[in-house]
Amino acid sequence: MTDKDFEKFILDSLSEDVGDGDHSSFASIPKLSINRAHLLVKDEGIIAGIELAKMIFRKVDSNLKVETYLKDGDKVKFGDIAFIVTGNSISILTAERLALNCMQHMSAIATKTTYLNSLISNTNCKLLDTRKTTPLNRKLEKWAVKIGGGVNHRFGLYDMIMIKDNHIDFAGGITAAIQKTKKYLKENNKNLEIIVEARGLSEVYEILKEGGVKRIMLDNFDFETTKKAVKIIGNKCQTESSGGITEVTISEYAKCGVDFISVGALTHSVLNFDLSLKAI
Repeated sequence: MTDKDFEKFILDSLSEDVGDGDHSSFASIPKLSINRAHLLVKDEGIIAGIELAKMIFRKVDSNLKVETYLKDGDKVKFGDIAFIVTGNSISILTAERLALNCMQHMSAIATKTTYLNSLISNTNCKLLDTRKTTPLNRKLEKWAVKIGGGVNHRFGLYDMIMIKDNHIDFAGGITAAIQKTKKYLKENNKNLEIIVEARGLSEVYEILKEGGVKRIMLDNFDFETTKKAVKIIGNKCQTESSGGITEVTISEYAKCGVDFISVGALTHSVLNFDLSLKAI
């Protein structure tokens, strides 16, 4: 990720929050006041969003100085100091809420990702995120997944073919869906990987018969059926388990031998990580 990737996000977010000015600060703080504040960790887990916070402070006021004591991905505990920001008091307060909102959300995602990864660390399975993200916050949330040690799945509908249940039903079946997809890619000179969702072993056999797919997604399979599917697929293509997988079940699914496990809850069901920006 680069500054440019997040410039519009930061500008739009500041516009939403600041409007025509931080009047609380304008009213109570001298215009040229200079101060310092530190980012206090009040939780335990993985810190994320420090680099984004630096971008936010710079965008609000290029004269603000951020001295970091931690980096994204570090394990933290209550009382740790992530960074100290120094400069115009009003500028610090104007940037405070956006920086905190981003860091709290990203740290929660990174912490959950790291935890789920620890549950499958004794296997070769990789943890994937999904498109189940907050609208207009996908880059931020997927960045947090990477910081936590996860793997980014597709970023949108444009960078991968994923034929799911509704595509299959609307297309007239798996074979028809795959054949039409191959034809579409060839006619439009597009080189996109194909993933196909299977709802049962019969669909696994049908996908393999048609061929030409990168990965078969085993959706809502139980453990025993997953093991059978992995054995049937062998080295013909990659395998992915998905569908309501939690910290209780993720280890058993990984032990079934799948290459990937996708978990939407990495991004759509996390509680904020407790952080605070306090004046020094």
